[in-house]
Amino acid sequence: MYYYLITLAVIALDQLTKWFVVQNMEIGQKIEVIPGFLYWTSYRNDGAAWSILEGHMWFFYLITVIVIGIIIYIMQKYAKGKRLFSISLAFILGGAIGNFIDRVLHQEVVDFVQTVWGNYYFPIFNVADASLSVGVVLMLVYVFVDDRKTKGIK
Repeated sequence: MYYYLITLAVIALDQLTKWFVVQNMEIGQKIEVIPGFLYWTSYRNDGAAWSILEGHMWFFYLITVIVIGIIIYIMQKYAKGKRLFSISLAFILGGAIGNFIDRVLHQEVVDFVQTVWGNYYFPIFNVADASLSVGVVLMLVYVFVDDRKTKGIK
């Protein structure tokens, strides 16, 4: 059940950072954190990652509720005793719920983390988005490691 604590921590950190941005920054305002690399940039997104499907909140509500239900089911049924698997699901669940809260309460998601690599500006994201990404990477590691164990590869 420790994985639900990870989920709650992700949700809390996500909502706290978004609240801070909303309370202290104007939309479009940019604060340089690491010169030439990391900025806090206040942005609102009414779509998914990279503003895909902007304005289709009903779709996000439906998909998110289904995904949350599936993740909780998998956590209860299959993740027990599989530490990396359960941790990856916890990060995914926390990220999904974090952005879902924004969509339900505000019909948009607060994004604020912006990274720059030379002339490339990565799309602005938030803690929930990062958590989803971390969860997916951990899931891929789990699948790779589990596959190797299943095949008896060291």
